[in-house]
Amino acid sequence: MSAHTPDGFFTLFVYGTLKRGHENHARFCRGVLEVEEAVVHGRIYGLPFGFPALVVAPETVHATGTSDPLRDVAVPRKTSAPSMGTPDGPRVFGEILTFDDAEARLPRLDRFEGFDPDGPSLYRRVLVPVETETRNLLAWTYAVDRPSGDHLPDGRWPA
Repeated sequence: MSAHTPDGFFTLFVYGTLKRGHENHARFCRGVLEVEEAVVHGRIYGLPFGFPALVVAPETVHATGTSDPLRDVAVPRKTSAPSMGTPDGPRVFGEILTFDDAEARLPRLDRFEGFDPDGPSLYRRVLVPVETETRNLLAWTYAVDRPSGDHLPDGRWPA
């Protein structure tokens, strides 16, 4: 079964400075509708610049962000994404944020994260499976292609 997010609604997995209590949450996440603790399969690295980077396996990426936020949030999402599997694999802990203003917010977040869908970027915005305590879903997040910095083996930033 698949479902579309209502026009403009989207979910974003955050694992660094956009989480509650960190320096960029109030600036970029004001107006968030819902916040849930969440986890993704991947590895997190602490970059020397004072913020983290997430690496996910390419086979877990369901879509890559474009310059059209409304098209991006209209990507069908399974209402019950496959289970994350066993807790033995590397996981990254963060939060799922739900917003209702994709057309205005996604371009601003993309600029903040240095994501340019038409050019070279440090981060890519990707749609990946996410697990919360009560559900599995697909959500957007910002990830890098290659690891750099110090691996954080407990999957949490700050370490």
